[in-house]
Amino acid sequence: MGKDVQVGARFADGADEGRLQYEPPKLIFRGRERRAWTGEALAGVRAEGADLVLADGARFALGEKAAAAWAGAIANPKTRMQKIGVKPAMRAAILGVEDEALAGELTAAGARIADDLEAIDLLFYAADSAEALARIGGLVPALAETGALWVVSRKGKAATVKDVEVMAAAKACGLVDNKVVGFSETLTALRFVRRRN
Repeated sequence: MGKDVQVGARFADGADEGRLQYEPPKLIFRGRERRAWTGEALAGVRAEGADLVLADGARFALGEKAAAAWAGAIANPKTRMQKIGVKPAMRAAILGVEDEALAGELTAAGARIADDLEAIDLLFYAADSAEALARIGGLVPALAETGALWVVSRKGKAATVKDVEVMAAAKACGLVDNKVVGFSETLTALRFVRRRN
């Protein structure tokens, strides 16, 4: 999940107030007009006192601590595997997720793709329909005691299930949500783990 805050901003064409959001790889400001930066436009981002400063001179008044944190996050974005929390030797399984790079990224991070659905640390499950959500209960026994079920679905205008529907389906199976990740440009993922007593 990215960063999101209401800020005062200064640009070459004047000052503005609005929402500043960092959803890697984009920094977006929504004030009187929408402005966005990505790639090279974010190179050289830095904190100057209480301001986050971009290469084009745009300044956002975040406060000293927040400006440093935002600059660090933008200059050194976490990989998808870091956001997910992949550790060496974790057992992972992928069910229906259409993402050609996923298995390779998991193994490069040290995880093992499991041949069976037993004691899974990270289970990635595609769910874009009520029928798919209804199958979540059958996946819970496949999880290791501290394993996580990542429910992956389309995001934005292409979404066919809402986050609240995914959460309700998982909670009905004894799971609790504890993280959301922008999985790709077109997919989002919610992490669920067993409810602790």
